[in-house]
Amino acid sequence: MSAITTSVFELLKIGPGPSSSHTIGPMNAGHDFYLMMRNLPQEQQVAAVSLQVLLYGSLAATGKGHGTDRAIVAGLLGKTPEDCPPDFLDSISLDHNKDLSILLGERNIKFGCSDMIFDTKQHDFPFSNTMIIRLYGKDGVILEKEYYSVGGGFLQWKGWLESPRGAPLYRYENAIQLWKLLKKHRIGLDELMLENERAITGLSEQEINLRLDRILSVMNESVHRGVHTEGFLPGPIKLHRKAALFYQRAKELPQNADRMLVYLCAYAFAASEENAAGHIVVTAPTCGSAGVVPAIVNLLRHHHKLPMETIRRSLLASAAIGFIAKQNASISGAEVGCQGEIGVASSMAAALISIAQNTGIRVMENAAETALEHHLGMTCDPVKGYVQIPCIERNAMGAVKAYTAYLIAREGLPQWHIVGFDKAVEAMRQTGRDMKPEYRETAQGGLARCC
Repeated sequence: MSAITTSVFELLKIGPGPSSSHTIGPMNAGHDFYLMMRNLPQEQQVAAVSLQVLLYGSLAATGKGHGTDRAIVAGLLGKTPEDCPPDFLDSISLDHNKDLSILLGERNIKFGCSDMIFDTKQHDFPFSNTMIIRLYGKDGVILEKEYYSVGGGFLQWKGWLESPRGAPLYRYENAIQLWKLLKKHRIGLDELMLENERAITGLSEQEINLRLDRILSVMNESVHRGVHTEGFLPGPIKLHRKAALFYQRAKELPQNADRMLVYLCAYAFAASEENAAGHIVVTAPTCGSAGVVPAIVNLLRHHHKLPMETIRRSLLASAAIGFIAKQNASISGAEVGCQGEIGVASSMAAALISIAQNTGIRVMENAAETALEHHLGMTCDPVKGYVQIPCIERNAMGAVKAYTAYLIAREGLPQWHIVGFDKAVEAMRQTGRDMKPEYRETAQGGLARCC
């Protein structure tokens, strides 16, 4: 296995919900195919007559509820996750009575409901969430590409090779190697992450800080919108938004631990409900877990009164936890269940608190490990395929577990903590591998089957 070369801004991405693997990844696939079509020779563009999209794995099983069809079409229409307004997505409708028009050169290609195929049969593609997009002419296929949405909005494809990028200054594959580097070079985790980000991306420290501030701003906006929005979430479940209620109730409670926890739940509900509504959130590390880290960030910023610089530094450092989980297991619900989404988000959030409170690297690792350990085995079982039940409440529980994990690690004796973070990640990988497909984002098991 090679050293981690992921950019922080590949892990923490801005885009529309409700699922990074089902919306951001597929939209990027659609946009990539859009660019490929535009680069075809004019005679091939003129010869094109139709488009077809085939979805497999949980993209097929829960794609309707997750908005995968709309996301791919938005990409085929030239939109990217960061520049696609929610109302544009809301305007896309695939039904049997109306075709959409996708511009290719100087002509429009009709795209209808029958051109989006949800193939729920078992397959042997290398990744569960697979998409195939084809452009047809009268004589057959003109252009075809096989894409894989591998979790957290990350996209690969058949024949994919990692793009050339700068080599990290500090090379590590797992937590043990990372802790050794910190000790050897007597450097803080945030400093190491900053130097690696500069080396990998070529960005300056100022540019990195500006992008991190943008990430934090979007997190804050998603929470702010959520705690001030009432009504029902879209879809057949008719689920009430709860963030505004909890936020108001928290204001009315006396100054005690209950009040802080209700605020924390309100913040997690808020960002998660915005995600479920298909609005703009930050993958942290996924859309399905987009409420955990913002909830902790809001708690630290508005209740603990920590300065923005401390929050920014802590967010940068906590990305290392997401990197290690992604590198050595997965952050995709379709690959390892919800332990890879909410579990990793809670682990990142626990690390973020520890770093912000200057508890030391040993306490930080213990907090991250504890948070992940107590999400092991969690299935991904969205009711009716929508990122609503149990996903939204799981974000609140993930935030509470993150804070609890921090307290357990802070108040305990570090030398008594036996399980290292790498062991928890390996347990998550093995558990995900053993988990039946029904419990990995297919909406065919667990709560999805019982409700």
